Amino acid sequence: MKSVTISVFKVVNRGEIIRNITDENKTAALVLGGMCRAYYVDEEGNDITRGFSIPGTLCMDEGLFGYPESIVTWETIEETTLMIFDVAKIKDIILKNDELKNIYIMLLENALRYKIYRENGFLVENASERYLHFRKMYPMICDKVKQHQLASYLGIKPESLSRIKKTLREN
Repeated sequence: MKSVTISVFKVVNRGEIIRNITDENKTAALVLGGMCRAYYVDEEGNDITRGFSIPGTLCMDEGLFGYPESIVTWETIEETTLMIFDVAKIKDIILKNDELKNIYIMLLENALRYKIYRENGFLVENASERYLHFRKMYPMICDKVKQHQLASYLGIKPESLSRIKKTLREN
C-alpha cells in the first residue's frame, strides 16, 4: 500500500510572516490553535487587514481558489498551530471523493457568504454598526488584535474606532 503525505503540523511563533504577497500558493493551512491575519500594504504604506483566521478556519487559502500566488501577506497574531497541506494533492483527493466534494462546496459557500456579509457591512452599515456586528460575531478576535488592525479591517481609522468604543462605554 502506498502512503501519501499531504499535510504537516507546524507551530508558528507570534508575529511571524507565514506567507508573503506574491509567494507561490502551493500550500494552504487549517488553523488548529491561535490566530492569523491576512493584510495588504497599499501604495502609501498603509497596512490594511483583509481578514482573520481563527481555529477551525483556513489561512493561506488563495491556492484553493485558483490563485497561483498569494494576493496578501499572512502573519500570526499569536502562537499558532497549523496543519499545512499541499493544495494540488488535497484538491486531487477532494475531486475523487463525493463526500469531500460536498465539504469543499460548503467551504466555498461559507467563503461566499462571508464576502456577502462583508460587502453588506460596507454598503448599509455605519462604522459603529460594523464594529458591533463584528464584535458580536467574533468577540475573541476583538480582544486579541491590535486596534489599528481591527480598524483597518472595519474600514476606519484607529482614532475613529477609539471614539466608537468610548461612546459605547458611555452609553
